[in-house]
Amino acid sequence: MIKENGSNVQVTHGGRIRRRKGSNEVPGDVGQSNGNNHLLVNDQNKYRSMLIRAYSSIWMIGGFIFVVYMGHLYIWAMVVIIQIFMAKELFGLLRKVNEDKQLPGFRHLNWHFFFTAMLFVYGRILSQRLVNTVTTDKFLYKIVGNLIKYHMVTCYFLYIAGFVWFILSLKKKMYKYQFGQYAWTHMILIVVFTQSSFTVANIFEGIFWFLLPASLIVINDIAAYFFGFFFGKTPLIKLSPKKTWEGFIGASVTTIISAFVLANFMGRFHWLTCPRKDLSTGWLQCDPGPLFTPETFILPGWLPEWFPWTEMQVLPVQWHALGLGLFASIIAPFGGFFASGFKRAFKIKDFGDSIPGHGGMTDRMDCQMVMAVFAYIYHQSFIVAQSVSVGMIFDQIVMNLSYEEQKVLYNNLGQILQDRQFGES
Repeated sequence: MIKENGSNVQVTHGGRIRRRKGSNEVPGDVGQSNGNNHLLVNDQNKYRSMLIRAYSSIWMIGGFIFVVYMGHLYIWAMVVIIQIFMAKELFGLLRKVNEDKQLPGFRHLNWHFFFTAMLFVYGRILSQRLVNTVTTDKFLYKIVGNLIKYHMVTCYFLYIAGFVWFILSLKKKMYKYQFGQYAWTHMILIVVFTQSSFTVANIFEGIFWFLLPASLIVINDIAAYFFGFFFGKTPLIKLSPKKTWEGFIGASVTTIISAFVLANFMGRFHWLTCPRKDLSTGWLQCDPGPLFTPETFILPGWLPEWFPWTEMQVLPVQWHALGLGLFASIIAPFGGFFASGFKRAFKIKDFGDSIPGHGGMTDRMDCQMVMAVFAYIYHQSFIVAQSVSVGMIFDQIVMNLSYEEQKVLYNNLGQILQDRQFGES
């Protein structure tokens, strides 16, 4: 106990200020310990950070929904913009200002390789759809056909031009830095374009196969944040100290349930489930197929008698959605753990600051990259029919045969069918 300046105020060991008996001083807690003040500041910062993060998330989700509503091409454009932001953030990680000042124009070489890789990847993915878009115009069809025919050689010589540019730019005493940048650029291209190529392939197989996996990652991230924020006590992994078991388990349950429910909702819209065979922007209508046709599911008999339903309408795709939800909740977060370890290696908190409360674009895409690849592989392995179909043969004809060759095939096929018809009669 301390007596201050002859007054009747006592300061206890806990730091609490109170009046002595017989004093006219106003009693009460007029001060707090330094420890309590520190906790209060941390608590305020914690909630301020949550509000900033929530505000940014609302804007991102709103923009994402608008782009999805606009259709396949707009989603693809969004993916391209995200790629550019990711590449910008990753290029900057190993950049050294002093060295770059001695190498004027060297930074542009990174972007030369980036856009060459973009032309190569998207040229291969979208060439068939581009052909399908211009089949009615002979002039455009011929131009597009030549572009597709020489697409690979064009990309190759663009890369060679960049390779020669790099060799000619080598400067004494800068070799190690320049070769490090060259290797780092190629690593970025592999990381960015591998996942994005699968993402774009998912988009054109049907927005459903892009939207559902992406939504599950967002739901898992939000659920993990809030479960960890309010209930988190047990650390999950040393690479990411803020991650907790409570957040991980709560997010997993939420994500799997959401996968089942969202698949039922999204699967009822044709414009989400129909594949896009060209590069037009109109709304799609197609036969939904058995995956998106409702079936009656009899609920198990062990449910309690008070449960109001004995059967329910289920889309078969919902069972596949459970597999996607399981992966999104258990495996995909390891993409985030990998990114956390990567940032620790470079001693940075975030890859960038383009999204308030979230960091950079790469910070938001770490789990999405893992999920996009899995969604494509799952779709190709368990959803797409492995046998040869009329549609597959037709696509190969349109893509690989010239207009004149297609007419020859048409006439020959017509003659064969006519001969068979007369033979049967």
